Amino acid sequence: MDVSMTAPSPARATPTAPLTLDLGVDGMTCASCVSRVERALQKVPGVSAASVNLATESARVQATPVDGEASDALRARLSRAVRDAGYSPRAEAVANEEAASPWAGFGPVAAGLLLCAPLVLPMLAMPFGLDLVPPPWLQLLLAAPVQFWLGARFYRAGWHAARAGTGNMDLLVALGTSAAFGLSLWLWWRWAAGPHAGHGQPHLYFEASAVVIALVRLGKWLETRAKRQATAAIRALQQLRPELAHLRRQRGPQVQEVEVPVAELRVGDVLVVRPNERVPADARVVEGQSAVNESMLTGEPLPVAKAAGDRLTGGSVNGDGRLVAEVTATGAESVLARIIRLVEDAQAAKAPIQQLVDRVAAVFVPAVLVIALLTGLAWGWRGAGLETALVHAVAVLVIACPCALGLATPVAVMAGTGVAARHGILVKDARALETAHRVDTVAFDKTGTLTRGEPVLRALVPLDGPDDAPARARALQAAAALQAGSEHPLARAVVQAAHAEGVAPAPAEAVQNVPGRGVQGRVEGLRRAIASLRWCEELGVTVDLARAEAFMREGASVSVLLAFDPVPRAQALLAFSDEPKPGAAEAVARLRAAGLRVVMISGDNPAAARAVAQRVGIDPGDVRAQVLPGDKAKVVAELKAGGHTVAMVGDGANDAPALAAADVGMAMANGTDVAMEAAGITLMRGDLALVGDALDLSHRTVRKIRQNLFWAFAYNVVGIPFAALGLLSPVVAGAAMAASSVSVMANALLLRRWKPKRLLSNS
Repeated sequence: MDVSMTAPSPARATPTAPLTLDLGVDGMTCASCVSRVERALQKVPGVSAASVNLATESARVQATPVDGEASDALRARLSRAVRDAGYSPRAEAVANEEAASPWAGFGPVAAGLLLCAPLVLPMLAMPFGLDLVPPPWLQLLLAAPVQFWLGARFYRAGWHAARAGTGNMDLLVALGTSAAFGLSLWLWWRWAAGPHAGHGQPHLYFEASAVVIALVRLGKWLETRAKRQATAAIRALQQLRPELAHLRRQRGPQVQEVEVPVAELRVGDVLVVRPNERVPADARVVEGQSAVNESMLTGEPLPVAKAAGDRLTGGSVNGDGRLVAEVTATGAESVLARIIRLVEDAQAAKAPIQQLVDRVAAVFVPAVLVIALLTGLAWGWRGAGLETALVHAVAVLVIACPCALGLATPVAVMAGTGVAARHGILVKDARALETAHRVDTVAFDKTGTLTRGEPVLRALVPLDGPDDAPARARALQAAAALQAGSEHPLARAVVQAAHAEGVAPAPAEAVQNVPGRGVQGRVEGLRRAIASLRWCEELGVTVDLARAEAFMREGASVSVLLAFDPVPRAQALLAFSDEPKPGAAEAVARLRAAGLRVVMISGDNPAAARAVAQRVGIDPGDVRAQVLPGDKAKVVAELKAGGHTVAMVGDGANDAPALAAADVGMAMANGTDVAMEAAGITLMRGDLALVGDALDLSHRTVRKIRQNLFWAFAYNVVGIPFAALGLLSPVVAGAAMAASSVSVMANALLLRRWKPKRLLSNS
């Protein structure tokens, strides 16, 4: 991803295009930290927007660079702003945790728990009539290391927050535990200086301060461990990159295979992929046959047969055959790199619902401080004494934590996008994932999306002369001449038909496309065109509609070969058939069973479009036919204007405007790059069942977000009043606070167990 940025300089500087920088931020603990880092970054000159994600511990900054400042200078200023706010900047947006042990970082937590054990043991032994309370001096020796060593991070972060005039979880913990620790020292001193010195011992709260810190640190360690699980999708994709490749080189008359680092590969290099090896880069097979496992990229469990001319994706695993392939893309331009970027972008982005959480977090800590103060004053006013009032105020400070609020949404998004990537669904942004659950209308492009996109020339019927072999050959020769340079599916069908019948295309010149209507040019010096029926009507050309409609009723697309001499006349009728994709009818049936409306948008004639719609189970009234490429977005806009939330599914460049106009755009990855860029969700294989899977996963992710937010608010809505009323001790409050964050993380991680429904039915 692009990390080069510059900041504005004086007014005389010339602004350039805005760029985006992703920066890692260590040390954040709660939603209040997120708001604080965002404010610090937004104050940096030149920054137009900053978004911070607690779950990924990353910040995304947008700025408009201007002449006069190097990108490194802006990076340094951003890092300094993060550091001045009390956090540690990191160059990488995603922390490198590939080699981290599941128990990494547990040592200090374990030490804190061991030190707390003698302090907690008396509470456990008390119901059995045992008095195991350590003497005050031993309680101090056990609690002090926990308070000032294990809890040092809370003091540092809390101090930075206080200096900045804000609050966060660290400040609440530091204030609460310091109050309990200080109260214990004061009670011990009062007892030691009083008349009861040497007789019995006072009730102290060292165990409360120590246990709270140990439990909070345990909760944060469990959070970190859960985050590593949530980001496992990115690490799994990164591990698909092999380090070495077998490069074929020509040395004189000999061909040698040399082992080189993958980073040194260039487009055009010829590779040898041995059996069971991982494909080192995107390439095109030039020799050999094999079956390649692409499951980690597309979610397709079955190996895909590959032969000369087929594409290989870097990171896939070769089967038993030996392949020779030419590199077509490397580095950041490879499919795997783009997939990793999409997953990283989605996991770093904020879902719209997070904006509400951020607004709540901005006032949460100050509100808690006020409630804790009022709690202490209220208990003191009732005559409970300083000790009781302070203990209840401490309980309020300890149980109130915005950690769970800050994690509720992003960790669910991380888990949802990660499991989606494993099953061939790439979510480009969190907004698409959240919006998809509201979709009530799914609009499909026809050719290449609902159908195979590989039409064949089913029939060619001469219209201005005898219907014999020579006439068909002449018409096919002219049609192939016009289509020889096009990559359009119908053009390929014409060229393939000419090749199969041994007809060589005639010379053609000045060939040009007429969008939504056909193609025209000069064939052997004479003007010719392949036109749609719509264009024929506009030109006033008479066509044998009886024959055309007979083909269309059977689902064929019809075009007309025109001759201009000089008046345009129909020379031949071309009928193309394109079969629906396997599973298209099942996918449509699943969507309709879920209560969704399914619409088909096609540039084809109404009869052919309705015939395909009937075969896949779409109502004739939901077919939009003869739609020009530029008008597909208008159809989507009309559906949205009717109050519908629309998902558009397409694969071609002409679908890009419609994909962008839809509430949720879904692009088939076997389509064009333009379509994939315009869509919020990319389906990594041509299986239309992925549409239903993506919508189902969106429902489940949003459900997890709502559950997490409910529990995050519930802990505080219930816990704070209980603590203020004296119904929770600081130790129980600390355990509840740690449990709130851990439970939110654990609930979100249940999404990792999601599987497509058709896989569940087979398991």
